[in-house]
Amino acid sequence: QVQLAESGGGLVQAGGSLRLSCAASGSIFSINEMGWYRQAPGKQRELVAHFTRDGSTNYADSVKGRFTISGVNAKNTVYLQMASLKPEDTAVYYCNANVLLGGSRRSIDYWGQGTQVTVSS
Repeated sequence: QVQLAESGGGLVQAGGSLRLSCAASGSIFSINEMGWYRQAPGKQRELVAHFTRDGSTNYADSVKGRFTISGVNAKNTVYLQMASLKPEDTAVYYCNANVLLGGSRRSIDYWGQGTQVTVSS
């Protein structure tokens, strides 16, 4: 019913930058929350940055001052600009959206397929 299409991952040297994009499409009435999580090998998935229901933003302490989340409401799209990347930022990055569905008006969490970000030292 809802698809999240991610793009922008890749390989970058430490200190470099990358920009991730995520576009939501499908039977969307509105998006309650939307953002990015990541999962490194052998670790649990963790929040990176997201927009909350009231439009404010939350960031993991480890990325504050280096990553910036932005979005275009009309396009149901969210971006993650990552700067000053470190090897410890290496992970699969997942887009997440809590969507109020058109028709049923249920709120459901959706995940993208993930995009690999690798930062070399």
